[in-house]
Amino acid sequence: MREMDKVIPNLAHRGIYVGRCFVSETYAYKGIAGPHVVLVKNNEVFDLSEYFNSTAQLINTPNIISKLRKLEQLKSLGKLTDILENSIFSVRKSDLPYFIAPNDIQAVKACGVTFIESLLERVIEEKAKGDASKASELRAVIIDRIGEDLSTVVPGSNNAMLLKEELQNQGLWSQYLEVGIGKDAEIFTKSQPLSSVGYGAEIGVLGDSNWNNPEPEVVLAVSKEGKIIGATLGNDVNLRDYEGRSALLLGEAKDQNGSCAIGPLIRLFDDTFTLETIKKETINLKITGVDGFELQASSPMGKISRAPEKLVKQAIGKNHQYPDGLVLFCGTMFAPTKDRNIPGNGFTHKVGDKVEIFSEHLGTLANWVNDCDKIAPWEWGISSFLEFHTKRSLA
Repeated sequence: MREMDKVIPNLAHRGIYVGRCFVSETYAYKGIAGPHVVLVKNNEVFDLSEYFNSTAQLINTPNIISKLRKLEQLKSLGKLTDILENSIFSVRKSDLPYFIAPNDIQAVKACGVTFIESLLERVIEEKAKGDASKASELRAVIIDRIGEDLSTVVPGSNNAMLLKEELQNQGLWSQYLEVGIGKDAEIFTKSQPLSSVGYGAEIGVLGDSNWNNPEPEVVLAVSKEGKIIGATLGNDVNLRDYEGRSALLLGEAKDQNGSCAIGPLIRLFDDTFTLETIKKETINLKITGVDGFELQASSPMGKISRAPEKLVKQAIGKNHQYPDGLVLFCGTMFAPTKDRNIPGNGFTHKVGDKVEIFSEHLGTLANWVNDCDKIAPWEWGISSFLEFHTKRSLA
């Protein structure tokens, strides 16, 4: 945990952070084990179960910042650093609290192709039909024809429509270019409510996928009214070979056991942290393999092609409501091309990879890669959630 100390102080001493811990009967509110809504301050984790049944309820509470600041004599579940350490799947002691994904019954939505760098890689995936061995050659051809710098193109603008026409004439138009520079953003369902994994958990890829990668992203916490309340970090685990073979395989490429990681906590907007902070945030990534492989990258939010508030406006509004609110992945510019084994085949995950996603204001989300069928199965769904709160209300 010592390498995490550079990031933890932001969580311990500044800002308002909320999330969830799984708490055993020994420490649980009313002695009923299950997910507890928590508040983190001064390097301590406090139970909010007396006030909130879910982070969805918390996010949708008016004037939530002032209400949280007025709460006194909250029960401590332990030190932040201790609970973070116990959250790591390989050393976890089940009788002690550990962090789980901070979102619960909110919809989990994601935006694709919001950065030019990833836009070009999506086009390459499509043209390669999911075959990593063809990617290097196609990359050179497409960049030569299109160029690398599309950053001046405003999605949906007249210039974008002229570029679309030109690319169509060249036979290079793609469904990814449509959502990358067209008027409509790509917004899809990433995962199901309550299925996300949190800090320290294993993340999953399909065992037969041979071209996949993490996608480090800012995740916005959005109320049912469409107001952005806060933000956290996320890993939109992606199977590039599946998506490259067909866009109709997006569900298989994106929504598998352990394919959605969010955390460690949601930082709420206040006078120290705003949407403008997010727009200037740099999301960093570090991958460390058991084979000695290492990859580092960064994704500055300043390079996003669609402003976060515009993405939210397309996700929720008069045409589409989310009564419990939603969490929204904003997309990434990270699409690794560094060869891992075979020259020209680029990067793909291996079992045991440690994936760290971190930023100055949101902390660190750390997870370990395994096959989807080898990690802990998703067992806590809507029925479990309802049963848990029924027991609480009757206790």
